[in-house]
Amino acid sequence: MEKDITTRADIEKLIIHFYEKVKADDVIGFIFNEVVKMDWEHHTQVIVDFWESIILDNPVYQNNAMEKHYILNDKVALTKIHFERWLHLFNSSVDDFYLGEKAMLAKKRARSIADLMLFKMNTINDKKTNV
Repeated sequence: MEKDITTRADIEKLIIHFYEKVKADDVIGFIFNEVVKMDWEHHTQVIVDFWESIILDNPVYQNNAMEKHYILNDKVALTKIHFERWLHLFNSSVDDFYLGEKAMLAKKRARSIADLMLFKMNTINDKKTNV
């Protein structure tokens, strides 16, 4: 059952499972389901590209992830609660299927992404409230 992440198919399995948790989540689900009204089929493949790039070192992701989150943050202020829940759901999804070096790398990178995005969104949100 528990193996490491080694292929794009492994990442796709992880991301589909993760988004099933996200859709049903009472803290961040509304962001994806109501605020963004996510096109799941398209978004899933884009995010699989993203994670394939940073876990398997295959540079297939060519977008600007921060830009999309800045736009989203204009619609709903993204806070520590949101990023911590996202991280919890992501890490638990990794743990549901995978164990090993790449699985640990995925969780480490997810923590770095959550921390960086939280920092950037807090900076923007602080500027908005101080204007």
